[in-house]
Amino acid sequence: MEIKIDRDILLKGVSRVQGILEKRSHMPILSTVLLNTREDGLEISATDLEIGFQNSYPAEIIKPGSITISGKRLLDITRETNSKKIYISEKENNWVYISDSNAHYHLSCLPADEFPVLTEPEDAVMIKIDSKILTEMINKTIYSITMEEAGFKLSGVFMEKIEKDGEDLLRMVATDGHRLSLIDKKVPGIQKIEMKHGVMIPKKGMVELNRLSLENGDILFGLKQNNLVARQETALIIIRLLDTKFPDYRNVIPAKEDTENIITISRRSLLEAMRRMMIIRSDQYQGVKVNIGVDYLEMTSVNPDLGNVEEKVEVKYEGKPIEMGFNPKYFIDALQSMDSDIIKLTIKDQTSPCLITGDQDNGFLGLIMPMRI
Repeated sequence: MEIKIDRDILLKGVSRVQGILEKRSHMPILSTVLLNTREDGLEISATDLEIGFQNSYPAEIIKPGSITISGKRLLDITRETNSKKIYISEKENNWVYISDSNAHYHLSCLPADEFPVLTEPEDAVMIKIDSKILTEMINKTIYSITMEEAGFKLSGVFMEKIEKDGEDLLRMVATDGHRLSLIDKKVPGIQKIEMKHGVMIPKKGMVELNRLSLENGDILFGLKQNNLVARQETALIIIRLLDTKFPDYRNVIPAKEDTENIITISRRSLLEAMRRMMIIRSDQYQGVKVNIGVDYLEMTSVNPDLGNVEEKVEVKYEGKPIEMGFNPKYFIDALQSMDSDIIKLTIKDQTSPCLITGDQDNGFLGLIMPMRI
């Protein structure tokens, strides 16, 4: 293989796959990128066996072929050069020569035929989804995925089809057992996608899917053979679904008739106050005490090693006084993902979860469980 490629184009392509590459795998080939020539340019691929990604980029093909190169080394070389063009040539005995006309690199590589084949499932039913809708759905659920290694059942975003008011909607849900985030959106054609009992998408896959959706435009999306497949122009991503059953989350969400106490508050005011509560937070002292009274919400965070912080925020509330404890980080994560200027906190009693909604966050529901202080 022998090619010349624009430095900025190569940097974009190699940077795009860094999140997929396995840095400490027992399979060295998974830390490499596959460069494969096509008639119209260069195809760059990466995989960790759970997620596969490939995209095509314009390049001058001098001699066709395929090679693998360390993804990190190629990124470093491309990032550090000042030249506009980079020359890459395959040499004998699994060596590759890379030059930017100033620096000349001779790197060892692995045989291209050892690179795992990235096979797109055949006959997958694909529908279009607006990238802005997909980005919103991911951003409003991904933060609730558990960070605990033992929480395999909660280690992804659960996706399913639901029917509401006679319409088929796409729903995404995530929880770590202490909080839950849920969003429903209308996606034309979603009834064509087969997912009887819902599917679990791993967090790393959601991150890569979000990167694809941030490039704007429609995304072709489908499910087949335990894989999620997404395309955007020349880019292709294949994500292996998690083989686990998501818990029945519906029982955690209070019924409307059980949500009698509604607090109306400025999202920005609550977000900034919760951030200030975090200043003296530690691993041992994570909670904030929340006192809700007529037209005010008072927060107190105490850390015996550092001191305490108090703040009162104006709200609209006419119910009975309530005193509860919460983890402020859970509020911050939910509020940061929302768009509404004014939000509603709905609470049944001291032992029930707090529901977070906003008129400008159509289809979204945040849920935070109380904690003992």
